[in-house]
Amino acid sequence: MFCLSLYCQSVIQIIMSNLHLWDKSDLENMEQRFRAQFVNSLPGLKTPFLVGTQNSQGATNLAIVSSVTHLGSSPALMSMVMRPNTVERHTIENLKENGFYTFNAVDINSIAKAHQTSARYPRDISEFKACGFNEIWEPDFEAPFVKESVLQIGLKLVQILHLEINGCDLVIGEIVIVKAPFQSLSDDGSINIDQLDLASVSGLDRYHKSQKVMRLSYAKPDLKPLVIDK
Repeated sequence: MFCLSLYCQSVIQIIMSNLHLWDKSDLENMEQRFRAQFVNSLPGLKTPFLVGTQNSQGATNLAIVSSVTHLGSSPALMSMVMRPNTVERHTIENLKENGFYTFNAVDINSIAKAHQTSARYPRDISEFKACGFNEIWEPDFEAPFVKESVLQIGLKLVQILHLEINGCDLVIGEIVIVKAPFQSLSDDGSINIDQLDLASVSGLDRYHKSQKVMRLSYAKPDLKPLVIDK
């Protein structure tokens, strides 16, 4: 009897036994854009967010990033990496001016519009309008949210760490606002992301639909993890 599971395992074993090795010299000799795609794809699936900002003149900006990470829960901190300032970087310039910005998750129906925000629009053109998104504002918060996003996070700038090794900036912000459907909140406090139809991205431009496989129990040295939800 044919077993698909055993067949898949065999295919994986064949692939794994034929791994190619790229060393440091190979990376350095890659064409620039090829290397960028190669290295950016290594972390696998990431969550893209649209970063909303406003400058001191009230002009808004929207840019897609895939480097958002959780840094701690008390205080509630998140970070993102901004590329070197070799060209105009409206996002980091804006948040330096007023200290507020937003993370807006991208759902699978908004992928193309969200991706378009990575185009280099002039400073006087807002990506909100150019790419078909609507601004929404909260009282006493000086950065725009994306109305179409089902997970919106408002942050206040805490620190910018300049990375001498490559010229990037690590931007750290404290969460002061979260907006999400109340029904997506689980009993244990986690947001049930798979209910929100959010997109994932690998590399610079390969988008995916995320799907939960399982939830496992808290790991302990003397116990095997239990499946608590599928």
